[in-house]
Amino acid sequence: MNEFPVVKSEETQMSQVDAETTARVIAEKCIGERIRRLRLKKSMGLVELGKLTGLSASFLSQLETGRVVPTLRNLARIAMVFSKDLSYFFESDATSVFRIHRRKERVRLPQTGVEFPTYYFESLGYMVPDRPMDPYFAEFVPLTQEMEPAAHLHPGFEFLYVLEGELKLRHGEQDCALEEGDAVYFDSSTPHSYQCAGIKPAQAIIVTMHQAPAAMPLRAPSAARTAAGTSNPAPSGGFNK
Repeated sequence: MNEFPVVKSEETQMSQVDAETTARVIAEKCIGERIRRLRLKKSMGLVELGKLTGLSASFLSQLETGRVVPTLRNLARIAMVFSKDLSYFFESDATSVFRIHRRKERVRLPQTGVEFPTYYFESLGYMVPDRPMDPYFAEFVPLTQEMEPAAHLHPGFEFLYVLEGELKLRHGEQDCALEEGDAVYFDSSTPHSYQCAGIKPAQAIIVTMHQAPAAMPLRAPSAARTAAGTSNPAPSGGFNK
């Protein structure tokens, strides 16, 4: 009668099926490092984690450094301690985003939807997929008789920083004059438009957010701020691409 080998301890059990491949998968997923990050985030020592999982501190140390291959049962014990699903240890890490947009590679485009553009823009984030915001470099040209600023709106928020020149921004029923170094942040769901307010072109950096964050309670402007001609930002529009 054949005898089966006795498994002395779950902690020292090694896979007999394609051990090399198994070890490579474990290394690629950085499971040991993920366990270590979870433990340190909770300021937890190896001994404490061992008491919670029923595994020895020495085994956990070897697990974190990749010297042993964990079983699914061991991973499940650790996952429960940190309120994680077992799949957490096998998910691919999010790819870090890093894109350079060279000035010579950017494309200058005119304002859309009008016959006589009042500004031109260059996308500063066109190489980033599924981006939550869109940054632009914009140049606003002095108005001529046939030019007329066109209002637009879109969901989200918008930020504008004037690099050079003078710019007029109309936001809803409110007009404001912006000069070099001025910045404005506004809700872009209200119709808004821009126009050059000087004899030379104005340049600005504009960043639009696709989705508005959770609504915040509005507060009435104080008497002092109202007297100074400053009020809380009203809902506003975004950059017309």
